[in-house]
Amino acid sequence: MTAKRPPNVSSDSGTRRALARARDGKTLDLGEAAILLRARGDDLDALLAHASRVRDAGLEAAGRPGVITYSRKVFIPLTRLCRDRCGYCTFATAPHKLPSAFLSPDEVLEIARQGAAMGCKEALFTLGDRPEDRWHQAREWLDAHGYDDTLSYVRAMAIRVLEETGLLPHLNPGVLTWKDLQRLKPVAPSMGMMLETTSRRLFTEKGEAHYGSPDKDPDVRLRVLEDAGRSSVPFTTGLLIGIGETIEERAESIFAIRRVAREYGGIQEVIVQNFRAKPDTAMRGMPDADLHELAATIAVTRLVLGPKVRVQAPPNLIGEEYALMLRAGIDDWGGVSPLTPDHVNPERPWPQIDDLAARTAAAGFTLRERLTIYPEYVLAGEPWLDPRLTGHVAALADPATGLAREDAVLLGRPWQEPDGGLGGLVTGGRADLHTAVDAEGRTGDRRADFDSVYGDWEALRERLPSGGRDGSVGADVREALRQAEADPARLTDEQALTLLDLAGDQSGAGADDAGLDELCRIADGLRREAVGDDVTYVVNRNINFTNVCYTGCRFCAFAQRRTDADAYTLSLSEVADRAQEAWEAGATEVCMQGGIHPDLPGTAYFDIARAVKERCPEIHVHAFSPMEVVNGASRTNLSVEEWLHAAREAGVDSLPGTAAEILDDDVRWVLTKGKLPAREWIEVITTAHRVGIPTTSTMMYGHVDTHEHWVRHIRLIRSIQEETGGFSEFVLLPFVHHSAPIYLAGIARPGPTARENRAVHALARIMLHGAIRNIQCSWVKLRDDLCRDVLAGGVNDLGGTLMEETISRMAGSENGSYKTISEIAAMVAPTGRPLRQRTTSYGRPSEERAEAARRSDGVCQSVRRPLLTVSPLARQE
Repeated sequence: MTAKRPPNVSSDSGTRRALARARDGKTLDLGEAAILLRARGDDLDALLAHASRVRDAGLEAAGRPGVITYSRKVFIPLTRLCRDRCGYCTFATAPHKLPSAFLSPDEVLEIARQGAAMGCKEALFTLGDRPEDRWHQAREWLDAHGYDDTLSYVRAMAIRVLEETGLLPHLNPGVLTWKDLQRLKPVAPSMGMMLETTSRRLFTEKGEAHYGSPDKDPDVRLRVLEDAGRSSVPFTTGLLIGIGETIEERAESIFAIRRVAREYGGIQEVIVQNFRAKPDTAMRGMPDADLHELAATIAVTRLVLGPKVRVQAPPNLIGEEYALMLRAGIDDWGGVSPLTPDHVNPERPWPQIDDLAARTAAAGFTLRERLTIYPEYVLAGEPWLDPRLTGHVAALADPATGLAREDAVLLGRPWQEPDGGLGGLVTGGRADLHTAVDAEGRTGDRRADFDSVYGDWEALRERLPSGGRDGSVGADVREALRQAEADPARLTDEQALTLLDLAGDQSGAGADDAGLDELCRIADGLRREAVGDDVTYVVNRNINFTNVCYTGCRFCAFAQRRTDADAYTLSLSEVADRAQEAWEAGATEVCMQGGIHPDLPGTAYFDIARAVKERCPEIHVHAFSPMEVVNGASRTNLSVEEWLHAAREAGVDSLPGTAAEILDDDVRWVLTKGKLPAREWIEVITTAHRVGIPTTSTMMYGHVDTHEHWVRHIRLIRSIQEETGGFSEFVLLPFVHHSAPIYLAGIARPGPTARENRAVHALARIMLHGAIRNIQCSWVKLRDDLCRDVLAGGVNDLGGTLMEETISRMAGSENGSYKTISEIAAMVAPTGRPLRQRTTSYGRPSEERAEAARRSDGVCQSVRRPLLTVSPLARQE
């Protein structure tokens, strides 16, 4: 392995230009950053001065000018086993060199208690990546102690440290999935993982630093940073310089961190760490990273990331160069332990905190203690800080600054789910929204944290999927139509796209109305073959038990902060009352979904289902989207399968297949900041089918997606159905744009065109023929005339009477929040097709249910209000 070090480069025009741009506060590009990383001598001095100025401006803006922070921590090396083989690491070792694969709970707590006695406030959990995947000793230890995996043990120990010592856990368990982050966020105010480098060469080439280490794949590590941001986890990351990367690769790594920090706002600090060679490692012959090289890297990191991101240099790795690192633009010294060594760099002892304070003061700064979660996130609270940790953090944080309280007393405090689920809550907020949204409209067109909860809108534009095909005709239209009619199962993706192109573009250009009519005729023939002529509907009631949510779905106008004027939460008794009212009106189903309320325990979903079943034992409970399932499983620390079994025992009969949107993460991560990835949606759905819980399937389309995404989504739905057979229907949900944040930000288009609606409903019938019998349109999102159009093009079901449809109405749908049976009949009458009431599973309701529905006309009296004749924003002041 050959060391790559930048030569001393004298000033040239490129360096002068880059320094001038840095001086003037202009954004550096990748090439300029690489030039400045090579700065030495007078150029380095100038670079440091510019970086210091940016740092000082950031501290001033944060309300702590001249303050350099650190965290007083204790280091808990939970396990030194790891499945990776990094060429520079002495922390990871082999089982025969350890007395035990993991520290025992008693050992963990003893370290934590000693740290608390010495005034530490952070418990840094450091460990190798998933050691049970490599070492049977780790797997056997976990099995013997009753833990499914290493992360289950991490979670359990974090809770015990909170409860028994009051220290705040900071978790460094390596690579985490989105679902892992959901499991761990309630037990740790912050987490971290060093990016180290984005160099694929160091990962793929034999003999390089990360070769043979699956968790050091740069793409995987960047995905962890993104998932942490999506999950609103205050996250620490950083660079490890001098491990064989080139200067250009180093610059690319800095810019990769900047992209994530801009888009999600969750990077709380960036550590710039210099490589130090260690004996008994593959890289023992590599020279240490030069400290002037480190200073240049810190300065460029500061300039690229800007004043808001905190930049840190570990004080035990910089020799005597404290003043140099402060000049380079750091504003934090990281965690310093008065008790435990740096187990990753054991040969480098921590400085004494008094000495660190003196050296910081000598450079003109004041040293102040912070918590493991940075002050900005302490002060912001939700969604960055889980409510289960609010009391633990508040006990140690200065409420004015978010820094550590000097008079804080370390005491263990209970960690637990909120008492009693929804049973402990009372109905509050705008609980009449289900009716008021029709009578009065919403309070404003956007929630109060519009500019922050969804991430950075400008950075998001860079994620937009490509605009799709160039407009050229790929497949012969006539041949595609013949294939669709003769053998729809063999329709190719190219032919499917050709059929969608019959709708033309958003302005109607290129539309082929005769071809579109023929497509709809073919789809309607397949509909008749599959389910006959009946148009079906269900008498049901939507019950959205809360709209408080911080997930950050950019298409959703329903979600509110708990303090927003339109926010509400229903009590268990209110949910049960509404279900009973629906039953008395002839309903056979309640459909229940809600926001991901921070206070909602994972067991609350079971409480909701039980409350409804206790009140109305025979009603079908169609409840909880895959996002809610994952949320419930994460908060209860159950597997998805275990949680679904418990939900079924509590009374859940089927799941809505919502939260699908478009099952392509390139689209999903534009549509939503924090909703579950496509793979997690698929896991929930297929697991539900496996345990005997049927679901619907959905697609929300017409926003930032393309026709290619629609075809791939429908194809994926079919493949799942062929595997599991668990879908009862496919529901097409056109994007309602009026109050959708992503539309208000100027990123999404205003929904699909009428022709596109006709084309995609018809194509869904064709592509799903022989797999999913029922194709449903949404009268809430389509006008009556468009519903009739798609009924003539493959659709056989209209969904339900709903009684209270709030989600689409909050987005600006103008079609009301319920439809009576009479109104549905009037809508269908011009088609000449028979109308039939159905159950959730497409059977026929009992005569008693049908008669009750006829008496009420399918809608309970309490929700009936005159519809607005003006915009849903009528309540705006």
